[in-house]
Amino acid sequence: MYEIINIDTPTLGDRSYLVHDGSTAFVIDPQRDIDRVLDLAAERGVRIAHIFETHIHNDYVTGGLALSQVTGAAYHVNRDDPVAFERVAVTDGDLIEVTPSLRVRAIATPGHTFTHLSYALAVEEDVVAVFTGGSLLFGSTGRPDLLGPESTDALARHQHASAHRLATELPEAAGVFPTHGFGSFCSATQAEGTASTIGAERSSNPALRMSEDDYVEALVVGLDVWPAYYAHMGPANTSGPGAPDLSPPALADAAELRRRIDAGEWVVDLRNRTAYASGHVAGSLNFGLDGSFATYLGWMIPWGTPITLLGETPEAVAEAQRELVRIGIDRPAAGATGGPGDWSGGEALHTYRRATFADLAGVAGREGVVVVDVRRRLEWEEDHLAGAIHLPLHELVARVDEVPEGEVWVHCRSGYRASLAASVLARAGREVVVVDDELTNADGAGLDVVRGAEVVA
Repeated sequence: MYEIINIDTPTLGDRSYLVHDGSTAFVIDPQRDIDRVLDLAAERGVRIAHIFETHIHNDYVTGGLALSQVTGAAYHVNRDDPVAFERVAVTDGDLIEVTPSLRVRAIATPGHTFTHLSYALAVEEDVVAVFTGGSLLFGSTGRPDLLGPESTDALARHQHASAHRLATELPEAAGVFPTHGFGSFCSATQAEGTASTIGAERSSNPALRMSEDDYVEALVVGLDVWPAYYAHMGPANTSGPGAPDLSPPALADAAELRRRIDAGEWVVDLRNRTAYASGHVAGSLNFGLDGSFATYLGWMIPWGTPITLLGETPEAVAEAQRELVRIGIDRPAAGATGGPGDWSGGEALHTYRRATFADLAGVAGREGVVVVDVRRRLEWEEDHLAGAIHLPLHELVARVDEVPEGEVWVHCRSGYRASLAASVLARAGREVVVVDDELTNADGAGLDVVRGAEVVA
């Protein structure tokens, strides 16, 4: 008997795994907030004996070392990774006996990184699963460009070979359990489905259906920018991150919030975009917990800027803290709960308009109206509004002064990113309208849409 339990982190697009036989367990790629893993093990009544790291992660801070220190579990990390802590050095072909009936074999699968490992699980004599980290994903693979452009081609070719090695060496019925691919920017493309097997990937995964050259060409052309905070994750994971401090931050009153805003710190309103637009503290920024909060905050913030969290409840602030420690932002400078009336200290609240693409169609082309599209490059190249300015969200903080004078109508694909951008623009003193609508409605609204070189009226 054995059980594989998914531990999902949907806001980052990642999964960790707890595997056990009813008494002894091992963990694959734990996230920083290890209390989730400990609670799950306690619920099942199992002892964590081993922890396996598939690679030095680029999109989150690992909890592997902290979990091993708390549990006494053996922490398995590739022998060739230059880490600054004691670990069990593992390499291709190593066989680890977790229990007499559960054995794990390390398989070198470079591609996402040069030292990437996958781990095949055998129950008795049968290989039943493989934990593929950022190697073979559901209908895709991990992206090969995170170590820099000079390594991208070589890693892409490694990724193709690694996918074929797994497909060749492992049985069709073996389950595939990746760490990335559920919305993570570590995935070359979005994953397909929520579960898979080696046999299913053999029949559908492009890495296993295309020649090496065709796969590499298609993979590299399809890569877009990745979050800026990724640059800090590798060094953090190599140095050996400890357990996070999730205790509540110090509470700030309205006067302190104003002081922090005026000092250029980030005071972040966690409410949804509708609530924020209807009334917020001037100079605060909106990163709603209802979207990819940590991904975009970590991507946009000048690294090291103090953060204060504004939530309607202590639970909202705690949720935001948990999200942030996963990407290495360990302690908020302060926090506050309640609502904008509590946070403003009597100052008038700021608002801005929310609109649809039909509303935009009524003003598009008028003098003094500026349309800004904050989606990423590949999205813009696929289609965009005629006459719009492209300014990707992740570049907006540094380039806000480049937005032409006028009333700024800002949009993305569905509204979340546009609201983040609107709060940045409003903080810079701009008159802003956020288009809180699906971009697919632009055609029906009568707006001209450019698709490739073609304008669709």
